[in-house]
Amino acid sequence: MAELVVDLTYGNALFQAAKEVGKVKPILEDAYGVLGVLEREPDLLAFLNTPAIAAKEKKEVVARIFDGRISDELLNLLRVLIDKGRTRHYSKIVDTFKRLIDKEEGFSYGKILSVGPLSEERLSRFEEETGKLLKLNVKLENSTASDLIGGVIVYIDGKIIDASIKGRLKDLRGSMQQ
Repeated sequence: MAELVVDLTYGNALFQAAKEVGKVKPILEDAYGVLGVLEREPDLLAFLNTPAIAAKEKKEVVARIFDGRISDELLNLLRVLIDKGRTRHYSKIVDTFKRLIDKEEGFSYGKILSVGPLSEERLSRFEEETGKLLKLNVKLENSTASDLIGGVIVYIDGKIIDASIKGRLKDLRGSMQQ
Protein backbone atom coordinates (compact mmCIF):
# COMPACT_ATOMS: atom_id res chain seq x y z
CA MET A 1 0.00 0.00 0.00
CA ALA A 2 2.80 2.41 0.91
CA GLU A 3 4.45 1.74 -2.46
CA LEU A 4 1.24 2.69 -4.25
CA VAL A 5 1.17 5.99 -2.35
CA VAL A 6 4.79 6.68 -3.36
CA ASP A 7 4.05 5.93 -7.02
CA LEU A 8 0.93 8.11 -7.01
CA THR A 9 2.60 10.97 -5.14
CA TYR A 10 5.62 11.25 -7.40
CA GLY A 11 3.71 10.41 -10.59
CA ASN A 12 1.22 13.14 -9.79
CA ALA A 13 3.98 15.62 -8.91
CA LEU A 14 5.69 14.96 -12.24
CA PHE A 15 2.37 15.32 -14.07
CA GLN A 16 1.63 18.66 -12.38
CA ALA A 17 5.15 19.96 -13.09
CA ALA A 18 4.91 18.86 -16.73
CA LYS A 19 1.53 20.58 -17.12
CA GLU A 20 2.82 23.79 -15.54
CA VAL A 21 5.62 24.08 -18.10
CA GLY A 22 3.47 22.78 -20.98
CA LYS A 23 5.80 19.85 -21.75
CA VAL A 24 3.71 16.80 -20.87
CA LYS A 25 4.49 14.76 -24.00
CA PRO A 26 8.22 15.65 -24.18
CA ILE A 27 8.66 14.77 -20.50
CA LEU A 28 6.85 11.47 -21.06
CA GLU A 29 9.23 10.70 -23.94
CA ASP A 30 12.21 11.59 -21.72
CA ALA A 31 10.81 9.42 -18.90
CA TYR A 32 10.55 6.43 -21.23
CA GLY A 33 14.04 7.16 -22.52
CA VAL A 34 15.46 7.07 -19.00
CA LEU A 35 13.50 3.88 -18.35
CA GLY A 36 15.08 2.36 -21.47
CA VAL A 37 18.56 3.29 -20.27
CA LEU A 38 17.89 1.75 -16.86
CA GLU A 39 16.60 -1.46 -18.47
CA ARG A 40 19.60 -1.72 -20.80
CA GLU A 41 22.07 -0.88 -18.02
CA PRO A 42 21.20 -3.02 -14.98
CA ASP A 43 24.46 -1.96 -13.31
CA LEU A 44 23.32 1.67 -13.36
CA LEU A 45 19.99 0.68 -11.84
CA ALA A 46 21.74 -1.37 -9.15
CA PHE A 47 24.05 1.59 -8.45
CA LEU A 48 21.08 3.95 -8.01
CA ASN A 49 19.23 1.49 -5.79
CA THR A 50 22.18 0.68 -3.51
CA PRO A 51 21.72 2.42 -0.14
CA ALA A 52 25.44 2.12 0.68
CA ILE A 53 26.36 4.68 -2.01
CA ALA A 54 25.98 8.35 -1.06
CA ALA A 55 23.18 10.33 -2.67
CA LYS A 56 25.66 13.01 -3.71
CA GLU A 57 27.66 10.49 -5.75
CA LYS A 58 24.50 9.09 -7.36
CA LYS A 59 23.28 12.58 -8.32
CA GLU A 60 26.66 13.40 -9.88
CA VAL A 61 26.47 10.27 -12.04
CA VAL A 62 22.86 10.98 -13.04
CA ALA A 63 23.80 14.56 -13.95
CA ARG A 64 26.74 13.37 -16.09
CA ILE A 65 24.51 10.92 -17.94
CA PHE A 66 21.28 12.90 -18.33
CA ASP A 67 21.99 16.64 -17.92
CA GLY A 68 21.10 18.40 -21.17
CA ARG A 69 19.55 15.22 -22.57
CA ILE A 70 16.31 15.19 -20.57
CA SER A 71 14.02 17.89 -19.21
CA ASP A 72 15.01 19.72 -16.05
CA GLU A 73 11.75 18.60 -14.43
CA LEU A 74 12.56 14.93 -14.93
CA LEU A 75 16.16 15.42 -13.84
CA ASN A 76 14.86 17.10 -10.67
CA LEU A 77 12.54 14.15 -10.05
CA LEU A 78 15.50 11.76 -10.34
CA ARG A 79 17.42 13.87 -7.82
CA VAL A 80 14.50 13.82 -5.38
CA LEU A 81 14.10 10.05 -5.77
CA ILE A 82 17.80 9.63 -5.03
CA ASP A 83 17.60 11.87 -1.96
CA LYS A 84 14.56 9.99 -0.65
CA GLY A 85 15.95 6.54 -1.49
CA ARG A 86 13.07 5.79 -3.85
CA THR A 87 14.75 5.20 -7.20
CA ARG A 88 13.39 1.63 -7.29
CA HIS A 89 9.92 3.16 -7.78
CA TYR A 90 10.89 4.96 -11.00
CA SER A 91 9.17 2.63 -13.51
CA LYS A 92 5.89 2.63 -11.54
CA ILE A 93 6.08 6.41 -11.21
CA VAL A 94 6.39 6.64 -14.99
CA ASP A 95 3.40 4.27 -15.33
CA THR A 96 1.37 6.52 -13.02
CA PHE A 97 2.46 9.60 -14.97
CA LYS A 98 1.31 7.95 -18.23
CA ARG A 99 -2.04 6.95 -16.70
CA LEU A 100 -2.62 10.52 -15.53
CA ILE A 101 -1.94 11.79 -19.04
CA ASP A 102 -4.34 9.22 -20.48
CA LYS A 103 -6.98 10.06 -17.89
CA GLU A 104 -6.76 13.75 -18.75
CA GLU A 105 -7.15 12.82 -22.41
CA GLY A 106 -10.34 10.93 -21.53
CA PHE A 107 -9.12 7.33 -21.35
CA SER A 108 -10.42 4.74 -18.90
CA TYR A 109 -8.32 1.75 -17.89
CA GLY A 110 -9.60 -1.77 -17.49
CA LYS A 111 -8.57 -5.38 -17.49
CA ILE A 112 -9.50 -8.09 -19.98
CA LEU A 113 -9.21 -11.75 -18.98
CA SER A 114 -8.76 -14.37 -21.68
CA VAL A 115 -7.70 -18.01 -21.90
CA GLY A 116 -4.40 -17.05 -23.55
CA PRO A 117 -2.58 -13.80 -24.31
CA LEU A 118 -4.31 -11.60 -26.88
CA SER A 119 -2.47 -10.23 -29.89
CA GLU A 120 -2.05 -6.45 -30.08
CA GLU A 121 -4.59 -6.42 -32.93
CA ARG A 122 -7.24 -8.34 -30.96
CA LEU A 123 -6.61 -6.27 -27.84
CA SER A 124 -7.04 -3.11 -29.90
CA ARG A 125 -10.34 -4.42 -31.33
CA PHE A 126 -11.60 -5.23 -27.82
CA GLU A 127 -10.64 -1.71 -26.68
CA GLU A 128 -12.53 -0.22 -29.61
CA GLU A 129 -15.66 -2.36 -29.09
CA THR A 130 -15.67 -1.82 -25.33
CA GLY A 131 -15.24 1.90 -25.89
CA LYS A 132 -18.24 1.98 -28.25
CA LEU A 133 -20.36 0.01 -25.80
CA LEU A 134 -19.49 2.20 -22.79
CA LYS A 135 -19.00 5.46 -24.74
CA LEU A 136 -15.46 5.85 -23.37
CA ASN A 137 -11.91 5.84 -24.67
CA VAL A 138 -10.66 2.52 -23.33
CA LYS A 139 -7.23 1.04 -22.63
CA LEU A 140 -7.24 -2.61 -21.58
CA GLU A 141 -4.55 -4.67 -19.90
CA ASN A 142 -4.66 -8.34 -20.85
CA SER A 143 -4.33 -11.08 -18.25
CA THR A 144 -4.89 -14.78 -18.66
CA ALA A 145 -7.34 -16.83 -16.61
CA SER A 146 -6.95 -20.59 -16.70
CA ASP A 147 -10.51 -21.16 -15.43
CA LEU A 148 -12.04 -19.65 -18.59
CA ILE A 149 -13.19 -22.11 -21.23
CA GLY A 150 -13.18 -19.47 -23.93
CA GLY A 151 -14.23 -15.89 -24.59
CA VAL A 152 -13.27 -12.92 -22.44
CA ILE A 153 -14.28 -10.99 -19.34
CA VAL A 154 -13.73 -7.22 -19.26
CA TYR A 155 -13.52 -5.21 -16.02
CA ILE A 156 -13.65 -1.43 -16.42
CA ASP A 157 -14.85 1.43 -14.22
CA GLY A 158 -16.63 -0.93 -11.82
CA LYS A 159 -18.44 -2.71 -14.65
CA ILE A 160 -18.10 -6.32 -15.77
CA ILE A 161 -18.70 -7.43 -19.34
CA ASP A 162 -18.79 -11.22 -19.31
CA ALA A 163 -18.45 -12.54 -22.86
CA SER A 164 -16.98 -15.84 -21.72
CA ILE A 165 -18.33 -19.28 -22.60
CA LYS A 166 -18.50 -20.01 -18.88
CA GLY A 167 -20.68 -16.91 -18.38
CA ARG A 168 -22.94 -17.83 -21.30
CA LEU A 169 -23.39 -21.36 -19.93
CA LYS A 170 -24.31 -19.91 -16.53
CA ASP A 171 -26.87 -17.59 -18.19
CA LEU A 172 -28.28 -20.53 -20.18
CA ARG A 173 -28.55 -22.66 -17.03
CA GLY A 174 -30.37 -19.81 -15.26
CA SER A 175 -32.85 -19.34 -18.10
CA MET A 176 -33.52 -23.10 -18.30
CA GLN A 177 -34.24 -23.26 -14.55
CA GLN A 178 -36.94 -20.59 -14.79
